[in-house]
Amino acid sequence: MTFSKILIANRGEIACRVARTAAALGYRTVAVFSDADQDALHVRACDEAVSLPGNLAAETYLDVGKLLAAARAAGADAVHPGYGFLSENAAFAQACADAGLVFIGPPPAAIDAMGNKAAAKRRMIAADVPCVPGYQGADQRDATLAAEALKIGLPVMVKAAAGGGGRGMRLVSDKADLAEAIRTARDEATNAFGSGELILEKAVVNARHVEIQVFADAHGNVVHLGERDCSVQRRHQKVIEEAPSPAVRAALRARMGAAAVAAARAIGYRGAGTVEFLLGEDGAFYFLEMNTRLQVEHPVTEMITGQDLVAWQLRVAAGEALPLTQDQIGFSGHAIEVRLYAEDPYNGFLPQTGTVAVWRPAAGAGLRVDHGVRDGHAISPFYDPMIAKVIAHGATRADACRQLARALEDTVVLGPTTNKHLLVRMLRHPVFVAGDATTAFIGQHFPPESLTAPAPTDAHWALAAGLIYDAARTRTGALLGGWRNSNPTATLIRLRAGDVRQELHLDREADGTMRLMVGERPLTLRVGTPVDSRVRFALDGVWRIAQAHADGDAWLIEIDGLALALTDVTHEAPRGADAAGDGTLRAPMDGRIVAVKVAAGEVVVRGQTLVVLEAMKMQHQIRAAADGTVASVPVKEGEQVPARAVLATMTVAGA
Repeated sequence: MTFSKILIANRGEIACRVARTAAALGYRTVAVFSDADQDALHVRACDEAVSLPGNLAAETYLDVGKLLAAARAAGADAVHPGYGFLSENAAFAQACADAGLVFIGPPPAAIDAMGNKAAAKRRMIAADVPCVPGYQGADQRDATLAAEALKIGLPVMVKAAAGGGGRGMRLVSDKADLAEAIRTARDEATNAFGSGELILEKAVVNARHVEIQVFADAHGNVVHLGERDCSVQRRHQKVIEEAPSPAVRAALRARMGAAAVAAARAIGYRGAGTVEFLLGEDGAFYFLEMNTRLQVEHPVTEMITGQDLVAWQLRVAAGEALPLTQDQIGFSGHAIEVRLYAEDPYNGFLPQTGTVAVWRPAAGAGLRVDHGVRDGHAISPFYDPMIAKVIAHGATRADACRQLARALEDTVVLGPTTNKHLLVRMLRHPVFVAGDATTAFIGQHFPPESLTAPAPTDAHWALAAGLIYDAARTRTGALLGGWRNSNPTATLIRLRAGDVRQELHLDREADGTMRLMVGERPLTLRVGTPVDSRVRFALDGVWRIAQAHADGDAWLIEIDGLALALTDVTHEAPRGADAAGDGTLRAPMDGRIVAVKVAAGEVVVRGQTLVVLEAMKMQHQIRAAADGTVASVPVKEGEQVPARAVLATMTVAGA
């Protein structure tokens, strides 16, 4: 099974990461790209690139015909699927084989065996792998699922049988929510995976999500490379991952590893795979699913084992034996990874679109940043909003945790709102630091009602005002504010950050010192010349470093890891009545309308879903903010809409 040129059927950071190892081993690489990705970093990371016309995943990275045509056009003789997209699609693996291409992944039969959660659970039960109690039957009627859920006992998880990544998954704790959870999970699963089949599982309360990395070759060798703890999740999607798990000791690792190896052997596995378990408070563990691909979080395993798992994939695909036996696999230190997303954690983790104006990943000993981003990179609504994975490796867990928090603060990403600030808070939370985080960690310690957007500090306000003043002075060649016979008048600058506004009065002295009043607080400021977005400034005599980038009327400013957009509204017309309560519902981001639930003239109640918007691989329910009557619904199913587009208007009751 020799090959020399690999088509990477993916995008973003995973395509860049695969290309890096492939090149190091002497292989040539071919990128594929959608219209939205034509200038993406992964295109530049490969030796050649082939266009996949279109933007939607279904017409680009999920189009088997286009991918095979791209491989033929470039003369590739192997395909690496990365993760996501078609990486766990048995039909794609078979199509590659039929086209004479080496598929760098498991055999189609193994993918098929684990591709459906219901069938996989039945197979694991037969192989004596411990499984979560639940229902994975063929009868998929809503009434049957509801009855089976009550037999299992609430709380219960409703899950898409054909997918993962948190899509088509609902936690139900109240009988009254069961019917809606089944309906919405089925709809989301159908849209995401082309199958509305569901399974039910007993929810294991306060569990840990622990997964085992397995590897198998064509010579009958199967090993595991230890575990990863992926308990910190939001919307059932992983946020922080680490290896080893702080809850797993050697004896438990051996038992879980043996179960994972047994699972792989039971399906004739080959290549990289991950067997996911729930680990209960009592030490019992239960099979969840097997991901028949490389995982997003594979870097933490690489850092504690010193192994390159992509290199292992390539060697196994070429017919070689595994490079190490189980006894030869060792572990060193601790590694933690966070997923840096373009999302607003202070607004329901809503995915964000926009342009990354400045990208400066952290660097240093023990640090690794896997990304596919550069200055000017566009975060589009068509794909997952992950920007990068930031990983730290230390001698101890405490070392890794501390280094990662600092690395995040040193990572500069200006443009779309990100979850960076919240990630740092999580890494420094005493429960996480103690190693006690479970799948309930975010819900318990960062509930939605407690997640309020951080307000700008005095340093943010002052630096923004100073930069605006100096920029205007450079443009006009004169001081702002006008002159009196004696001293110049103080310049009034009004700034806005989100919903927060601040008035500042600024005087600039001949030596460049600025004296400001931020509200009633007097401050002194000196500002150096920005160089590549980096600017030194002194606030009340203390010199610090900030990142700053002009973006129209706004300055994107990051100080001490907190990035905010501060807009100059000095000359903005006075605000009218607050539009938030005018009954107009707008799209929170670019996306596609997948369902319109109401019609003009219909009476609705607060919280009722009016429109369902699909963006960044998730469905978002657009709900009525108050009781009232629908006045209009100017969108239709299947329509692509931009951010801020009007989705519905209402006449609010009592208004």
